[in-house]
Amino acid sequence: MASTEKHIIVRALYDDDDVVLDAVKTVRDKGYHVHEVFSPFPIHGLDKAMGLAPTRLSVAGFLYGLAGLATSIVMTYYMMITDWPQNIGGKPSMSWGLNMPAFVPIMFELTVFFAAHLMVWTFWMKNKLYPGAEAQNDDPRLTDDKFLMEVELKGDKEALTALLKESGAIEISEA
Repeated sequence: MASTEKHIIVRALYDDDDVVLDAVKTVRDKGYHVHEVFSPFPIHGLDKAMGLAPTRLSVAGFLYGLAGLATSIVMTYYMMITDWPQNIGGKPSMSWGLNMPAFVPIMFELTVFFAAHLMVWTFWMKNKLYPGAEAQNDDPRLTDDKFLMEVELKGDKEALTALLKESGAIEISEA
């Protein structure tokens, strides 16, 4: 049987990044689940304070680089050996292996190109930053100088509100 219980999110607004970082640690130590933290800039250590898993973007970047390398090998083999072999500088055109040192710049550039561009696209898709995506924060102050922590309410609302005020929240609301 599916639960129809609605999750209540309490939103606490802060005006300092160090205060919100300490507040996240305090709230998590008290057993609450910090749903999300919105910030106008990255806060060092926030991912660890929230208990987030390490990113796998570097693994994706390595795989994207391998795809670029494979593309460059196939492309140079097809263009210079199969499709239109030419004798350039006295190099034999019958073997890709003998010509490979001349293709190293192409292989390097396509490896970097694929890794960089596909990692950016992966970041955009994972974080829903593509055109037409719904905005994740609806408070314009969060893009300037304020920080917002969303906490999932479990138990007494007054106790959570008191904890958030004690941690330095300047405004508390319910979403």
